[in-house]
Amino acid sequence: MERQELLVVIEKALSEVLERPITGLKEETALFDELQLTSLAVLGLLMTVEEATGISVDPEKLDIDHLRTMRSFADYVEVALREEEGTS
Repeated sequence: MERQELLVVIEKALSEVLERPITGLKEETALFDELQLTSLAVLGLLMTVEEATGISVDPEKLDIDHLRTMRSFADYVEVALREEEGTS
């Protein structure tokens, strides 16, 4: 999955979870500060992204820093996708 495609997947997941249109996010967008992401919304975001990408989020490897910005979360998902491809 290309980076831009992944960012669109994350935007769509955020729109679904936050129940409002989320578009045009930049990689620097702070998920908690700018989008008011809550802990409950994080769970929904993770489940939605898991479903959309086929990854499995390992709570042991997930850190709050992975969710700070669009960039950090996209980086986390990219690593998970590579790991998933390596085990297939």
